[in-house]
Amino acid sequence: MSQQEVALVTGGSSGIGRATCEALLAQGRTVVNLDYNKPDWSHEKLVFFQADLTKEAETQAVAKEITSTYAVSALVNNAGATRPGTIDTSTMADLDYVVGLHFKASIILIQAALPALRASGHGRIVNVSSRAALGKPDRIVYSATKAGLIGLTRTLAMELGGDQITVNAVAPGPIATELFRKSNPEGAPQTKRIIDSIVVKRLGTADDVARATMFFLSPDNGFVTGQVLYVCGGTTLGVAPV
Repeated sequence: MSQQEVALVTGGSSGIGRATCEALLAQGRTVVNLDYNKPDWSHEKLVFFQADLTKEAETQAVAKEITSTYAVSALVNNAGATRPGTIDTSTMADLDYVVGLHFKASIILIQAALPALRASGHGRIVNVSSRAALGKPDRIVYSATKAGLIGLTRTLAMELGGDQITVNAVAPGPIATELFRKSNPEGAPQTKRIIDSIVVKRLGTADDVARATMFFLSPDNGFVTGQVLYVCGGTTLGVAPV
Protein backbone atom coordinates (compact mmCIF):
# COMPACT_ATOMS: atom_id res chain seq x y z
CA MET A 1 0.00 0.00 0.00
CA SER A 2 1.18 3.51 -0.75
CA GLN A 3 1.93 5.63 2.30
CA GLN A 4 0.28 8.61 0.63
CA GLU A 5 -2.80 9.59 2.60
CA VAL A 6 -5.83 10.49 0.54
CA ALA A 7 -9.42 11.56 1.00
CA LEU A 8 -11.97 9.39 -0.81
CA VAL A 9 -15.21 11.06 -1.91
CA THR A 10 -18.04 9.22 -3.64
CA GLY A 11 -20.09 11.10 -6.19
CA GLY A 12 -17.38 13.73 -6.53
CA SER A 13 -17.90 14.61 -10.18
CA SER A 14 -20.61 17.20 -9.57
CA GLY A 15 -22.76 18.96 -7.00
CA ILE A 16 -21.98 18.56 -3.31
CA GLY A 17 -19.36 15.91 -4.03
CA ARG A 18 -17.45 18.18 -6.38
CA ALA A 19 -17.54 21.07 -3.89
CA THR A 20 -16.19 18.73 -1.21
CA CYS A 21 -13.40 17.52 -3.49
CA GLU A 22 -12.47 21.09 -4.36
CA ALA A 23 -12.35 22.09 -0.69
CA LEU A 24 -10.07 19.15 0.10
CA LEU A 25 -7.84 19.92 -2.89
CA ALA A 26 -7.58 23.53 -1.74
CA GLN A 27 -5.99 22.19 1.45
CA GLY A 28 -3.36 20.42 -0.62
CA ARG A 29 -4.79 16.95 -0.11
CA THR A 30 -4.79 14.19 -2.69
CA VAL A 31 -8.42 13.27 -3.43
CA VAL A 32 -9.91 10.15 -4.98
CA ASN A 33 -13.25 10.78 -6.68
CA LEU A 34 -15.30 7.59 -7.03
CA ASP A 35 -18.27 8.18 -9.30
CA TYR A 36 -20.30 6.61 -12.08
CA ASN A 37 -19.96 9.78 -14.17
CA LYS A 38 -16.60 11.08 -15.34
CA PRO A 39 -15.88 14.61 -14.09
CA ASP A 40 -15.70 17.45 -16.61
CA TRP A 41 -13.03 19.11 -14.47
CA SER A 42 -9.55 18.13 -13.33
CA HIS A 43 -6.82 18.88 -10.82
CA GLU A 44 -3.27 17.61 -10.50
CA LYS A 45 -4.09 15.96 -7.17
CA LEU A 46 -7.47 14.56 -8.19
CA VAL A 47 -7.65 10.85 -9.05
CA PHE A 48 -10.78 9.40 -10.67
CA PHE A 49 -12.17 5.88 -10.37
CA GLN A 50 -15.34 4.91 -12.18
CA ALA A 51 -17.88 2.44 -10.82
CA ASP A 52 -21.61 1.83 -10.49
CA LEU A 53 -21.98 1.84 -6.70
CA THR A 54 -25.40 0.22 -6.89
CA LYS A 55 -23.68 -3.01 -8.00
CA GLU A 56 -22.16 -4.86 -5.06
CA ALA A 57 -19.48 -6.84 -6.91
CA GLU A 58 -18.33 -3.77 -8.85
CA THR A 59 -18.16 -1.74 -5.65
CA GLN A 60 -16.19 -4.47 -3.87
CA ALA A 61 -13.69 -4.59 -6.73
CA VAL A 62 -13.10 -0.84 -6.95
CA ALA A 63 -12.90 -0.54 -3.15
CA LYS A 64 -10.13 -3.15 -3.14
CA GLU A 65 -8.31 -1.40 -5.99
CA ILE A 66 -8.41 2.00 -4.30
CA THR A 67 -7.44 0.84 -0.82
CA SER A 68 -4.60 -1.33 -2.11
CA THR A 69 -3.08 1.77 -3.74
CA TYR A 70 -3.92 4.59 -1.35
CA ALA A 71 -4.03 4.99 2.44
CA VAL A 72 -7.50 6.43 2.89
CA SER A 73 -7.55 8.61 6.01
CA ALA A 74 -10.80 10.44 5.18
CA LEU A 75 -13.94 9.00 3.58
CA VAL A 76 -17.01 10.94 2.48
CA ASN A 77 -19.98 8.77 1.49
CA ASN A 78 -21.76 11.35 -0.62
CA ALA A 79 -23.16 9.51 -3.67
CA GLY A 80 -26.93 9.40 -3.63
CA ALA A 81 -30.14 9.28 -5.61
CA THR A 82 -33.68 10.35 -4.74
CA ARG A 83 -35.97 7.88 -6.57
CA PRO A 84 -39.16 9.87 -5.72
CA GLY A 85 -42.30 7.92 -4.83
CA THR A 86 -44.96 7.29 -2.20
CA ILE A 87 -45.73 4.01 -0.45
CA ASP A 88 -48.28 3.40 -3.22
CA THR A 89 -45.92 4.04 -6.12
CA SER A 90 -42.44 3.04 -4.94
CA THR A 91 -41.15 -0.29 -6.22
CA MET A 92 -38.76 -2.87 -4.83
CA ALA A 93 -36.42 -1.89 -7.65
CA ASP A 94 -36.40 1.66 -6.27
CA LEU A 95 -35.67 0.33 -2.80
CA ASP A 96 -32.90 -1.98 -3.98
CA TYR A 97 -31.29 0.88 -5.90
CA VAL A 98 -31.10 3.34 -3.01
CA VAL A 99 -30.17 0.66 -0.46
CA GLY A 100 -27.33 -0.38 -2.72
CA LEU A 101 -26.14 3.18 -3.25
CA HIS A 102 -26.68 4.64 0.22
CA PHE A 103 -26.09 1.62 2.47
CA LYS A 104 -24.19 -1.19 0.79
CA ALA A 105 -21.67 1.00 -0.99
CA SER A 106 -20.98 2.98 2.19
CA ILE A 107 -20.42 -0.14 4.27
CA ILE A 108 -18.24 -1.78 1.61
CA LEU A 109 -16.03 1.30 1.35
CA ILE A 110 -15.79 1.73 5.12
CA GLN A 111 -14.77 -1.90 5.57
CA ALA A 112 -12.17 -1.63 2.83
CA ALA A 113 -10.72 1.61 4.21
CA LEU A 114 -10.69 0.59 7.88
CA PRO A 115 -7.06 -0.63 8.06
CA ALA A 116 -5.75 2.68 6.73
CA LEU A 117 -8.26 4.73 8.74
CA ARG A 118 -7.05 3.00 11.90
CA ALA A 119 -3.38 3.29 10.97
CA SER A 120 -3.66 7.03 10.36
CA GLY A 121 -4.55 7.75 13.98
CA HIS A 122 -7.00 10.44 12.81
CA GLY A 123 -9.44 8.64 10.54
CA ARG A 124 -12.50 10.60 9.48
CA ILE A 125 -15.78 9.34 8.03
CA VAL A 126 -18.61 11.63 6.95
CA ASN A 127 -21.89 10.22 5.70
CA VAL A 128 -24.12 12.55 3.68
CA SER A 129 -27.68 12.08 4.92
CA SER A 130 -30.53 14.51 4.26
CA ARG A 131 -33.06 16.75 5.96
CA ALA A 132 -35.55 14.30 4.39
CA ALA A 133 -34.52 11.78 7.07
CA LEU A 134 -36.99 13.63 9.31
CA GLY A 135 -39.76 12.94 6.82
CA LYS A 136 -40.62 14.26 3.39
CA PRO A 137 -43.63 13.54 1.16
CA ASP A 138 -42.99 11.54 -2.01
CA ARG A 139 -39.59 10.35 -0.76
CA ILE A 140 -40.46 7.08 0.96
CA VAL A 141 -37.37 5.02 0.03
CA TYR A 142 -35.03 8.02 -0.05
CA SER A 143 -35.98 9.32 3.39
CA ALA A 144 -35.85 5.83 4.90
CA THR A 145 -32.33 5.12 3.68
CA LYS A 146 -31.07 8.61 4.56
CA ALA A 147 -32.45 8.11 8.08
CA GLY A 148 -30.68 4.77 8.16
CA LEU A 149 -27.38 6.51 7.41
CA ILE A 150 -27.82 8.45 10.65
CA GLY A 151 -28.21 5.21 12.58
CA LEU A 152 -25.13 3.84 10.83
CA THR A 153 -23.20 6.99 11.74
CA ARG A 154 -24.06 6.81 15.42
CA THR A 155 -23.27 3.12 15.79
CA LEU A 156 -20.01 3.38 13.84
CA ALA A 157 -18.96 6.30 16.03
CA MET A 158 -19.36 4.08 19.08
CA GLU A 159 -17.48 1.19 17.50
CA LEU A 160 -14.56 3.16 16.07
CA GLY A 161 -13.97 5.90 18.63
CA GLY A 162 -11.29 3.86 20.38
CA ASP A 163 -9.34 3.84 17.12
CA GLN A 164 -9.44 7.65 17.02
CA ILE A 165 -11.79 7.47 14.02
CA THR A 166 -14.65 9.95 14.11
CA VAL A 167 -17.88 9.30 12.24
CA ASN A 168 -20.35 12.12 11.62
CA ALA A 169 -23.13 13.03 9.20
CA VAL A 170 -24.19 16.13 7.35
CA ALA A 171 -27.84 16.41 6.39
CA PRO A 172 -28.46 18.97 3.64
CA GLY A 173 -31.78 20.68 3.12
CA PRO A 174 -32.75 22.40 -0.17
CA ILE A 175 -29.47 22.78 -2.07
CA ALA A 176 -29.30 24.42 -5.50
CA THR A 177 -27.51 21.62 -7.31
CA GLU A 178 -28.04 20.66 -10.94
CA LEU A 179 -30.24 17.75 -9.79
CA PHE A 180 -32.39 20.09 -7.67
CA ARG A 181 -32.78 22.54 -10.55
CA LYS A 182 -34.04 19.82 -12.86
CA SER A 183 -37.05 19.31 -10.61
CA ASN A 184 -37.30 22.91 -9.39
CA PRO A 185 -36.37 25.37 -12.16
CA GLU A 186 -35.34 28.86 -11.15
CA GLY A 187 -38.38 31.15 -10.99
CA ALA A 188 -40.91 28.31 -10.97
CA PRO A 189 -43.82 28.58 -8.46
CA GLN A 190 -42.75 25.45 -6.57
CA THR A 191 -39.21 26.79 -6.30
CA LYS A 192 -40.53 30.03 -4.80
CA ARG A 193 -42.59 28.04 -2.30
CA ILE A 194 -39.49 26.13 -1.23
CA ILE A 195 -37.44 29.32 -0.80
CA ASP A 196 -40.25 30.96 1.15
CA SER A 197 -40.25 27.99 3.56
CA ILE A 198 -36.54 28.41 4.34
CA VAL A 199 -35.77 30.52 7.42
CA VAL A 200 -32.82 32.30 5.74
CA LYS A 201 -34.88 32.83 2.54
CA ARG A 202 -32.42 31.33 0.08
CA LEU A 203 -31.43 27.97 -1.27
CA GLY A 204 -28.27 26.40 0.04
CA THR A 205 -25.21 25.86 -2.12
CA ALA A 206 -22.92 22.90 -2.56
CA ASP A 207 -20.20 24.96 -0.90
CA ASP A 208 -22.39 25.41 2.19
CA VAL A 209 -22.47 21.63 2.60
CA ALA A 210 -18.78 21.23 1.77
CA ARG A 211 -17.81 23.68 4.52
CA ALA A 212 -19.78 21.68 7.08
CA THR A 213 -18.18 18.47 5.84
CA MET A 214 -14.71 19.98 6.10
CA PHE A 215 -15.27 20.74 9.80
CA PHE A 216 -15.83 17.04 10.48
CA LEU A 217 -12.90 16.02 8.27
CA SER A 218 -10.35 18.18 10.06
CA PRO A 219 -7.70 16.16 11.97
CA ASP A 220 -8.06 18.81 14.70
CA ASN A 221 -11.71 17.96 15.37
CA GLY A 222 -11.26 14.60 17.05
CA PHE A 223 -13.65 15.28 19.94
CA VAL A 224 -16.80 15.48 17.80
CA THR A 225 -18.27 12.15 16.71
CA GLY A 226 -21.65 10.53 16.16
CA GLN A 227 -23.24 13.88 15.34
CA VAL A 228 -25.61 15.07 12.62
CA LEU A 229 -25.27 18.61 11.28
CA TYR A 230 -28.30 19.84 9.36
CA VAL A 231 -27.21 22.24 6.62
CA CYS A 232 -30.72 23.35 5.84
CA GLY A 233 -31.18 27.09 6.26
CA GLY A 234 -33.32 26.47 9.32
CA THR A 235 -35.89 24.16 7.72
CA THR A 236 -35.49 21.63 10.54
CA LEU A 237 -36.43 24.16 13.25
CA GLY A 238 -39.48 22.87 15.07
CA VAL A 239 -38.93 19.42 13.58
CA ALA A 240 -35.53 18.09 14.63
CA PRO A 241 -35.08 17.21 18.32
CA VAL A 242 -32.90 19.47 20.46
